[in-house]
Amino acid sequence: MSVKIRKIGNLNFLTVPESIMPLAQEYYVFQGRDGVIVYTPAEENPFTSDKFIKQHDFSQTEEFSGPMVGKEIINDQ
Repeated sequence: MSVKIRKIGNLNFLTVPESIMPLAQEYYVFQGRDGVIVYTPAEENPFTSDKFIKQHDFSQTEEFSGPMVGKEIINDQ
């Protein structure tokens, strides 16, 4: 299946054929060095989402202990 670019004013449009069912309403678009055009669904970054941040505790309570086992660098030497 192929589609043609349609120019409307200063914009270029690529149509989506009926046989392709979009899974999102918004997409990011990228063009590769070889001319490939890639559309990916625009999704919120979960690591910067307020909901994600509220649901997770990012404080670290573990401590390193025990003898050194390799070539660790100790800051206080």
